[in-house]
Amino acid sequence: MSDVERVLLAEPRGFCAGVEKAVKALGWMVRVFEPPIYCYHEIVHNRIVVDRFRERGVIFVNDVSEVPEGAPLMLSAHGSAPEVVRTARSQGGVVIDAVCPLVTKVHHELKVRTSKGYTVLYIGHAGHEEAVGTMAVAPESVRLIEHESDLDALEAEAAGELGGEGAPVALLAQTTLSHDDWRGLMESARRRYPDLWMPNRSDLCFATTNRQASLKAMAVEADAIVVIGSSNSSNTLALEAVARASGCPRVLRINEASELPGDLSGTVGVTAGASAPEALVEAVIGALAPRLGVTPVTLTTEDEYFPPPPELRELLRAVATTLSFLGGNPASRSDPVADDRSVSAADVLDMLAF
Repeated sequence: MSDVERVLLAEPRGFCAGVEKAVKALGWMVRVFEPPIYCYHEIVHNRIVVDRFRERGVIFVNDVSEVPEGAPLMLSAHGSAPEVVRTARSQGGVVIDAVCPLVTKVHHELKVRTSKGYTVLYIGHAGHEEAVGTMAVAPESVRLIEHESDLDALEAEAAGELGGEGAPVALLAQTTLSHDDWRGLMESARRRYPDLWMPNRSDLCFATTNRQASLKAMAVEADAIVVIGSSNSSNTLALEAVARASGCPRVLRINEASELPGDLSGTVGVTAGASAPEALVEAVIGALAPRLGVTPVTLTTEDEYFPPPPELRELLRAVATTLSFLGGNPASRSDPVADDRSVSAADVLDMLAF
């Protein structure tokens, strides 16, 4: 990599607040329970993170019926269908829901709109865990919009069945989409349905939007862009799409530094999807070995923090209380998650490595 002159490093990049919350929560479960511990779907879409938890006895399943009765279970950050949550809680074990609050917001919006008689157009990717879980909130009243042709098909339906008099229409979205792709479909939907209801703020995750904006800023200067993240990560693929649309002559998506080609040169921009650990970024920069060093490209500073899931806080406080009584010092009960904000998910992953 000796031909790389300079690295432009996107800020922000990597773990978002929702991923931080989920990774730390599953880390607590690994510490509290004997394996196996179960997780419904991958906790986040990153192979390195998932493998680290597998090594510590976490079993990832795609159906909660695979979880033995009474076994501890975590529900992933992407959000789960209401029926999945009900089934999980009926099985008698501890259930921790690590859903991102921004996904919960979309679930709530969908529930409210459909209860008022709206048909909801949901912009998202078919089969993605977040889309599946969100649409399951009101499957009879939501339509998936992935391409312009989906809007064409809906428009062809009989007047009154969708968007006709007395049939209001709302628009919601998967949180991890490319802003440009979302905007195009949103504008098309608004042209077709002038009275379309939308949230006051876009459903797109602020972290997704911030990472895309930072990438755009550095793409104009870069000879190549390296996007770090897994192929099943929607926001990572959105970053790759944004980089290509920005006109950068060469765009690479990699899982880790070992996948870097040997012919990169000039100025290389580096960013990472919201599920990619910072250790991967550091390894990539080390492999690129830029002769003139690293230049941060900063558009905004993120300080968003999502506290641990309430079920986890209650569990840990109960454990701490029990231990304090067993130790003969009930007055020393402390809140085990009081310093959660000062602990990073990277710290948790490092802990799991030993």
